[in-house]
Amino acid sequence: MFNTIKLLAIILASLLLTANACSSSKNKSSATPQTQTTQQTATTTQLASLEKAYFAAGCFWCVEAIFESVEGVEEAISGYTGGSIKNPTYKQVASGQTRHAEAVEVYFNPEVVSYQTLLDVFFGSHNPTSVDRQGPDVGPQYRSGIYYANESQKTIVESYLQKLKSEGRYKAPIATEIAPLTIFYTAEKYHQNYERLNPNNPYVQNVSIPRLKSFQAKFPE
Repeated sequence: MFNTIKLLAIILASLLLTANACSSSKNKSSATPQTQTTQQTATTTQLASLEKAYFAAGCFWCVEAIFESVEGVEEAISGYTGGSIKNPTYKQVASGQTRHAEAVEVYFNPEVVSYQTLLDVFFGSHNPTSVDRQGPDVGPQYRSGIYYANESQKTIVESYLQKLKSEGRYKAPIATEIAPLTIFYTAEKYHQNYERLNPNNPYVQNVSIPRLKSFQAKFPE
């Protein structure tokens, strides 16, 4: 049911965006590599001084909002990674056939929040044992994934996973995909800051906001 509601909301947003694009080229919504464009309010210069991390944990509307609530995270951008075609559209990714994951590019200040703390956020805000599913969202595009940007991040992730396994925190095997980042494509403009800009959307009210509040209650610090 939620997938149907979400799809209808996306179609409506897409139609509105297309109508606006007729009068201004600034409203085009094609997905492009993050190395080529930034669709957020933060400037390229501001973001350039920060470190980046990449996570997939279900619907990127939810994941973006969770990471942006963390002190030290200056920006989180919704997009796609880990797939088989270049410049994917949301429609293509949503089909599950491109093998892209809905992901977020997290810009963070390491002097305020560490990469390991971001891993705490990642594992504490979704079910990493769920295969190709988070809540009502089903398909490989909603898989759990960590895409490390450098060898330092890889080492931290591997150590973190060993700790989780030794602690026996999860009864089921961790299904999180661990892979090097290849390329990240920024999602269409209407996906950015979706939860904040669309608080009355049924999916946001019934899935995104409860998920954010659950995370905040679990990690008030």
